[in-house]
Amino acid sequence: MRLCSPAARIAMPACRNLIFILGDQLSHSISSLEGADPARDVILMCEVAEETTYVRHHRKKIVLILSAMRHFAEELRAEGYEVRYVRLDDANNSGSFTGELERAIKALKPQHLIVTEPGEWRVLDAMRSWETTYKLPVDIRPDGRFLCSHKDFQAWAEGRRELTMEFFYREMRRRTGLLMDGAQPVGGRWNYDAENRKPAKPDLFRPPRPSFPPDSITKEVMDLVDARFPDHMGKAAGFNFPVTRDEAQRAADSFLASFLPQFGETQDAMLKGDPFLNHALLSFSINLGLLDPLALCWAAEREYFEGRAPLNAVEGFIRQIIGWREYVRGVYWLFMPEYARRNYLGSSRPLPSFFWTAETKMACLATVIGETIDNAYAHHIQRLMVTGNFAMLAGLDPHALHEWYLEVYADAFEWVEMPNVIGMSQFADGGLLGSKPYAASGAYISRMSDYCDGCRYDVRKKSGEGACPFNALYWDFLDRNGEKLRGNRRLAQPYATWLRMEEGQRETYRRSAQAFLAKLDAGEVV
Repeated sequence: MRLCSPAARIAMPACRNLIFILGDQLSHSISSLEGADPARDVILMCEVAEETTYVRHHRKKIVLILSAMRHFAEELRAEGYEVRYVRLDDANNSGSFTGELERAIKALKPQHLIVTEPGEWRVLDAMRSWETTYKLPVDIRPDGRFLCSHKDFQAWAEGRRELTMEFFYREMRRRTGLLMDGAQPVGGRWNYDAENRKPAKPDLFRPPRPSFPPDSITKEVMDLVDARFPDHMGKAAGFNFPVTRDEAQRAADSFLASFLPQFGETQDAMLKGDPFLNHALLSFSINLGLLDPLALCWAAEREYFEGRAPLNAVEGFIRQIIGWREYVRGVYWLFMPEYARRNYLGSSRPLPSFFWTAETKMACLATVIGETIDNAYAHHIQRLMVTGNFAMLAGLDPHALHEWYLEVYADAFEWVEMPNVIGMSQFADGGLLGSKPYAASGAYISRMSDYCDGCRYDVRKKSGEGACPFNALYWDFLDRNGEKLRGNRRLAQPYATWLRMEEGQRETYRRSAQAFLAKLDAGEVV
């Protein structure tokens, strides 16, 4: 592998800049490449054991990241850059970022080190020591792929009693001009979420998704991952994610043309045998840097203005990107590292084994977890209202659940996944991110899915043998957490219903929930 050319080594005592690009920074416009000179700078990219095993990532997730990295390195080489690329199975691989950085510095003797800020607090914490450790200037640049800087979010949050995402989202709409008519939102409303909660029906005429068959680079990575990580969830076989910017753009074009028009109204729906419905499946590519999130929003807006997609669908898609995605990143960086340890409800039950096997009698959980094992994917309502809802109702340890989500979903990076789990899903931050716990009985799952059809449990039965466990667990959750949650204004109605019940009915719910949890704790198949 050529590093600095012989001529350059004669002309200069060392390479000018060593540019370190991480595995989720695969964008040609990444800030670390600004001002880069292929004739004088070297790019470092490395696959390290530390990053593939700090949680037991799904095999398809590892394949996605490593294959996308290798393809990006080839694109950089085609542009004339020198790329020092360390593969996972290289004999001299030290196994860590810091080890590979030290090897590169010793070999190249750069004058400066340049890197774009990482997405994880633990990595940034390590980066801040590099200047002292390696005795050379380190330029940690802001990540320009995001619209709201850490400083801007901190300024927005300062003095607010509640960090309501809706108000942040409106500010981002004003800042970008997306779906704006002067100072007012297009259509007269900021949010069309109320129109996006319809159940779905099987659709034999849903357009096919684009396919991305593995090329030789991806096949090599698949073999490596299966051999090296046999105990991680899932299999490399069936891998079908975009791994280049061209493939990612093809996926985006397909979504905008074929799925965006129906995306809105069914975005909360769930169907057996149809895990993708009309969802974008673009979060993988956005989070890796293969797609520009703002450019996607402009493209979606154009679909509305040119009459090809309804406003409720386009607004809902844009809100997920410039609203929710930017908001959770702001929360993560504002409150880390303390945020990771939050456990407002004091939940501590270990995750049951079916989170890795899908072997449960509850059809909703068996379906969602089974599809997660197969695809390294589940859409947001499956994560929030099936696995997340169950975990909160059953009192599962939120930190263990956070690590599980980080492991199993290919689009899960800590900055976006942790606030979604600790805050939105588990209410472990006490309401900092979400205004109420997203707790629901089996009725919600029955209304929004076909999972309850044929389930071993009866969703219409409220308690006792054969009843849907979500029903009793819901009331037991409210009861045991009453001291902390009863004052939440958005829970006033369910608590009023609970207090109107006869004490005998309340006790029946408690006993039914405790009987189920006892079986769960005993390791029985529930």
